Amino acid sequence: QKNAHEALARKLADNAGQQSLLSALGVAFGMAKAPRRVEVYDNSHIMGTNAVGGMVVAGRDGFMKSHYRTFNISSDTIAGDDFGMMREVLKRRFSRLAKEGAAAEPPSGPHPEAAVSQDAPEGDRASATILRDAPDGAPQDAVSAGTDESAPDPDDAPFPSRPDLVIVDGGKGQFEAARKIMAECGAGDIALVAIAKGEDRNAMRETFFMVGREPFKLPPRDPALYFIQRLRDEAHRFAIGTHRAKRKRDITKNPLDEIPGIGPARKRALLLHFGTVKAIQRAKLDDLMKTPGVNAATAKAVHDHFHER
Repeated sequence: QKNAHEALARKLADNAGQQSLLSALGVAFGMAKAPRRVEVYDNSHIMGTNAVGGMVVAGRDGFMKSHYRTFNISSDTIAGDDFGMMREVLKRRFSRLAKEGAAAEPPSGPHPEAAVSQDAPEGDRASATILRDAPDGAPQDAVSAGTDESAPDPDDAPFPSRPDLVIVDGGKGQFEAARKIMAECGAGDIALVAIAKGEDRNAMRETFFMVGREPFKLPPRDPALYFIQRLRDEAHRFAIGTHRAKRKRDITKNPLDEIPGIGPARKRALLLHFGTVKAIQRAKLDDLMKTPGVNAATAKAVHDHFHER
């Protein structure tokens, strides 16, 4: 029972810390209240091949891995067109959200502390926090190093399906692409931020883009800046991991998998009979028809697949 009480106390402390991080985001980006659900997007590809988009989600309980999503980007998108890839990912995400009829959260207006947030002394800013392992297996959660001035949501409040804040990795071009497609999908009221890497890829000098504001930077010691970097790094890690897995699958993919009607049993029969995929590719129709367990229609489908190109 003592251990259970200690675990509960740790979770309550973690939640309070994460809430102060979310409050810091609200202050930095001029939101009326701390965001409850933050979605961060990044794309990964090599010269446009095996392109995937990744969405990571953070909330009061840290990174919400069960809400992460991957998007296989269409081959119709021009190779290397990062703007087109971002448009496709966000269109699919917010079109689906609109179809599901997710309840819209009230749009965020100016935060009461936003006017002083950029230049205020550190003592007036939201308290710094550090990230820690989340109980649900997510990579990180948070522990408070100070207090949170805003009241946290009730513990039993359901986690929203609609984000309060969307963050995309990129500069002005990515921001405009994201802004336009979100507006088309009825998500124009959601706060949108794009992050451009600093000079020489300096991790402390990122430039931020938002609607109605000139490009701006956050103070190097701003707790929101550290949190944003952690969010972006997690999105990058997730997108790259998904891309590598997809590329590995494509490298090991069997050409027989592309033929309609060829299931595991017939694929095994063909490989047992011919020994290699190359031998199957070179085989004549008569030879394919002699394969045990393969009928004439299947043999013709295999032959046509490799020879009528």
